[in-house]
Amino acid sequence: MSAVEKIARAHLRSNLPAFRPGDTVRVHVKIKEGDKTRVQPFEGVVIGRRGRDVQETFTVRKVSFGIGVERIFPLHSPLIESVETLRAGRVRRAKLYYLRGKKGKKATRIKEAFASVEAEAPAGQ
Repeated sequence: MSAVEKIARAHLRSNLPAFRPGDTVRVHVKIKEGDKTRVQPFEGVVIGRRGRDVQETFTVRKVSFGIGVERIFPLHSPLIESVETLRAGRVRRAKLYYLRGKKGKKATRIKEAFASVEAEAPAGQ
């Protein structure tokens, strides 16, 4: 392991939830305005992830007042306070760039992924 890799591994964050393309997430970003700092949430669909280790980024897309807005976040950035996974989406692609061409509800509509739930009543009853 080189010296650069050792330094990079020291800056990896471990408190982030697992999320995939298609998931709806809320990213809490620290915004500095003058001498004040505030936290601004950005909620949307993850349309892609790229890179590895410290260089990993993810792209979140939302539709605000009829206009599509995308932001690219470095995954291990100190400006990201937290990432919440609101809804798990079920998609069959790693990059969801086709959502850029959709309008209205179709631009944000993704099937929800359901975890397998076993029956609560025992089988003998």
